[in-house]
Amino acid sequence: MENKEKKVGKIIGNIIAIAIVTIFLFFAWKIYQKNNFNEYVRAEYNLDTSSFTRDEEIKLGNANSYRIDNPTYNDAMFFKTIDVTPNTVYRVTCKIKTLDVEPEKEYTDVGAHISIGNTFEKSDNVTGTTDWKEVSFCFNSKNREKVDLGFRLGGAEGLVKGTAWFTDFTIETGHTDTSNEWNFLCVLFDNVDVDLEGENVKLELTQIDKDDIKACLRRFKSSMEEMSEGKMIVNYDLYEVTNPINHFSYDPDTGYYVSGYDVKDVLDEYLKEGIYDHIFIAFRTGDINKEQSIYVNDWIGLGSMEYRGLGFSNIRLPNDDKSYIYKFDSRINTFPEEVFIHEFLHTLERNAESYGYERPELHSNETYGYKSEKLLGLKKWYQDYMNKNINSSNGKIGLPEEIFTKKPSTFLDFEYSHKMDTLKEPENIIEELSNIYIRLRGMIVKATEN
Repeated sequence: MENKEKKVGKIIGNIIAIAIVTIFLFFAWKIYQKNNFNEYVRAEYNLDTSSFTRDEEIKLGNANSYRIDNPTYNDAMFFKTIDVTPNTVYRVTCKIKTLDVEPEKEYTDVGAHISIGNTFEKSDNVTGTTDWKEVSFCFNSKNREKVDLGFRLGGAEGLVKGTAWFTDFTIETGHTDTSNEWNFLCVLFDNVDVDLEGENVKLELTQIDKDDIKACLRRFKSSMEEMSEGKMIVNYDLYEVTNPINHFSYDPDTGYYVSGYDVKDVLDEYLKEGIYDHIFIAFRTGDINKEQSIYVNDWIGLGSMEYRGLGFSNIRLPNDDKSYIYKFDSRINTFPEEVFIHEFLHTLERNAESYGYERPELHSNETYGYKSEKLLGLKKWYQDYMNKNINSSNGKIGLPEEIFTKKPSTFLDFEYSHKMDTLKEPENIIEELSNIYIRLRGMIVKATEN
């Protein structure tokens, strides 16, 4: 009888032990699921301010969503370093849900989005309070073999507070467009209506202004093909917008200008088809930048900017529509398209640098003996710059011919795409445990090597 009672007691003890272990494993698994970010690294601008968790309640499908909470203004991101093939186009997609996402400053390109760490390359933002929204981000790897692909609440331009959830990550490769045909989006803004330094400024393009810009664009198209010796072909669409620009950005070096984000709603409507490679916007600034005098045969363009992966340039008009900045006149100015060419070459200059090509600075013309000429401006410099025909101690220098075929990635590159497993999430406990084993083995190997 005593042995039987001992046996029953042992069985009960084993059952209790198994129950305790089971409960422990269950809670350990729950804690693991809430905090497991797989191979993603968590980073934030203001340390120990944001929280990163996996949410089992707000999610799509079986996998817990990835959640970032910014209780105060911060820039927080979880990212993964992924292998990429140089000069290849990629599209990353995820779904984002937000709660009370608010930028610290208005008109800053921040929110919940997809981005590449330590760059300005990013998707559009999700802000405010939204249900699940699919967000896509296209990029070209250029000369890189690895990138830090991140999912972010904040941005390179500023801080954000609120909560964002991320899920359903996919990445795919597309077909890189290597043609030398560039499609330009050109937008004429008829009106400016902004409050600057406590003063309301209203400006308007005249019909003469519009005719001058249209003539310059026609000349830009033919001149680029001629001056590049056929290395580049220009196509463009011109649109006129009557809604005013109502916000200007400011930079101490360039004064007031219009960023892509200042006119985001207009640009996004034209860019949604993914057919453009560069953006020009034209508008009157007059003497808003009072410290910058405007002279005949000078220009007030601004380039070397980017919006959604595309080169972006301002064409800023002076107050006087009788100015010859944008007018052809055989006695005064035979190269009025110069501002368009100059600002676009800033984009090619930047692209060449990002691909690792050696090239002279666009503004270094005097270093190589080129000066602005009467009637022609710097036309000879631009032509030699485009054709790698500038004499230097190291031989001929300038833009490499290949740069005319290295265009930004757009949605059109993914008509036929190949999905990758790089961002694939574990779909069940077996895959989850397998991932844990692989990561532990990697850590052990790395520790052994060190």
